Amino acid sequence: MKLSRPISWFLLAFGVWSWVIWITFVKNLWKDASGLAFDDAGDPTGYFWVHLLLAVVSFVLGTAIGVIGLRGLRALRRKS
Repeated sequence: MKLSRPISWFLLAFGVWSWVIWITFVKNLWKDASGLAFDDAGDPTGYFWVHLLLAVVSFVLGTAIGVIGLRGLRALRRKS
């Protein structure tokens, strides 16, 4: 499959964006003081685990999509 240069850049940017957004989200989740992420004893709640799982899946998908974009750009550079 051949990816165009704009699509490759979009995929790479999506991968980077995913990491920036979800790292920020996990930091904020970890520092949560509202009582949603941690109960009164300091133990993680279901809210914490679900959102941590969501972040991990997003990291994996963002990485995979970014790698596809990077490979597309490298292939285009070799051809030119």
